[in-house]
Amino acid sequence: MHKQRGADITRAGLDRPGAHHTWDYLRMIGVPDLPPRTSPFDPGYDPVTLESHLEQSSHLISVLKISMACWQVANEEATRRKVQTARRLNVPVCTGGGPFEVAVSFNRLNEFLDLCADIGVTRVEAGEGFTDLNLKPVDIVKLAGERGLEVQFEVGKKHGGTFGGDVVKQLIDQGNHWLDAGAKEIVIEARESAESVGVFDENHNMNTALAERFVEAFGMERTVFEAPDKKSQFAFLNHFGPEVHLSNVRLEELLRVEIYRRGLHSDAFQHDNLRPKGPSA
Repeated sequence: MHKQRGADITRAGLDRPGAHHTWDYLRMIGVPDLPPRTSPFDPGYDPVTLESHLEQSSHLISVLKISMACWQVANEEATRRKVQTARRLNVPVCTGGGPFEVAVSFNRLNEFLDLCADIGVTRVEAGEGFTDLNLKPVDIVKLAGERGLEVQFEVGKKHGGTFGGDVVKQLIDQGNHWLDAGAKEIVIEARESAESVGVFDENHNMNTALAERFVEAFGMERTVFEAPDKKSQFAFLNHFGPEVHLSNVRLEELLRVEIYRRGLHSDAFQHDNLRPKGPSA
């Protein structure tokens, strides 16, 4: 079904005559072939741990986020090794939004983008989660593009609480400005808790009407919802189905998200929009 992106299946002898494969079996029971739609994050794993996860799951990863500023204070050789491994396995790498905001606040965006390009990342995340931008989206995207970097933008304040209706309208307008400027995706804030932030209330419950407004505005392909825990991950998949893009998923939880996405989890099997269709004949 999914011939692992960047992997050499001959190493495990999987190409021997008469071998039975997981992807063939999954196709047989009606699990669809899906492009990668989850962006997990690296909060500071050691290189060996990250490399092992990438070897196992690179074909399921849309973008790997090296999150927060951990990569800036870790041994730089380790950081470069992790980015190189991801690139070798054809996994795009994105920096988290925090370092971008710090760089802008100190008027060091050019230097930050130079560093990101030299480290080898694919994309930077821009945002106004805890600062305010004084630069235009088109100018930021241009500066990044001159260095071969893509941009995604995260909407929402990290300390602003649950979104209200008027706030959502403002964020949609902001997101559209960034998309018009050339940003690849719009990320909806949920931090590491999915509690009293973004589309989640103080009880971790998702406001589906607000979430739908973002999808309607930006389209499913360009809307990415942060889903940092099991409840938020399952809520998005239950509501939107397997096409929804998720981020802020811990690497050790990626496979659980992906079996849920494909209806192979016992809870997902109860949902018509996730359960495999079964054999066609």
